[in-house]
Amino acid sequence: MEQKRFESSRIFYEKKVAPMIHEKFPAEEGRIAVGIAGEGSDCFGYDDFMSRDHDFGTGVCLWLTDEDMERFGERLTAEYDRLAYGSGNGGLSARLRERRGVMTIRDYYSNILGIECDVEGCRISPEQWRKLDHACLATAVNGEVFRDDLGVFSAFRELLLEFYPDEIWRERLADELHRFSASLQVNYARCMTRKDTVAAQLCKLEGLKAAMELFFLVRGVYPPYYKWTYRRLSELDTEGKFAAKIRSLAEAGCAVSFWKDRKYNPDRPNLADPVVNLAEQIASDIAEMLRGKGLIGGTDPYLERYVDEILG
Repeated sequence: MEQKRFESSRIFYEKKVAPMIHEKFPAEEGRIAVGIAGEGSDCFGYDDFMSRDHDFGTGVCLWLTDEDMERFGERLTAEYDRLAYGSGNGGLSARLRERRGVMTIRDYYSNILGIECDVEGCRISPEQWRKLDHACLATAVNGEVFRDDLGVFSAFRELLLEFYPDEIWRERLADELHRFSASLQVNYARCMTRKDTVAAQLCKLEGLKAAMELFFLVRGVYPPYYKWTYRRLSELDTEGKFAAKIRSLAEAGCAVSFWKDRKYNPDRPNLADPVVNLAEQIASDIAEMLRGKGLIGGTDPYLERYVDEILG
């Protein structure tokens, strides 16, 4: 599946880039990591006809250590550019050309993650982990590595793929549990009782995002950029039940007719409102996921109750 997603880049590497490296850089061949990864829908395997109107084109990334960049990076860049672009730009925008070609391993990870990455030591401090964004992490580890004899690039990639350290993972779970409860299990009902449908829509959106992030956190997978989050969730949810509820919640309207003459009662969810009904179903599913991981022992769908248990 993955190889098919990145087939054009792999063919370009095998037919053109690999022979060029073998011929022009025989002594350095084993020090050059090559693959396709980073920013862009094509690196997630999500490019389609519509997405090809910008920042699209065949190419690969060549990752070097800082030392190797000093030694032969300029020559390798010249050879790759000649191969990929000829006398022009190969039809690639300047932005996409920055995402392909020769770069240091440190720059690749540091630019995507927004922190100074210690790729040689292969470590990330707890403070750095707390600064990292889900989507940036997904971007850093997407795509496919075609060759990495040296192993520096892949070692840092594996560090990220191991997912958050336990303490950071629990903090992020607790944050999203609170966000889901506050927005969909408390504030949505308050807003609808006041007939404030605009605020209620915002509550629904916050809860929707929290529900999806909780799904990914429990699965140990980084969610990609927001416009691809549901697509990736649907791929992971092989049974499709959770994804179907997420879609139904996204499509449900905030109808004041379900709240006529109804007062706010935190202990009695208004299950006549499809948004509330779906929110409670999703909350039950999330609680079941957490129990399956041994993180909680209760069955109450009110997710705020589990924040201290998760952190404890």
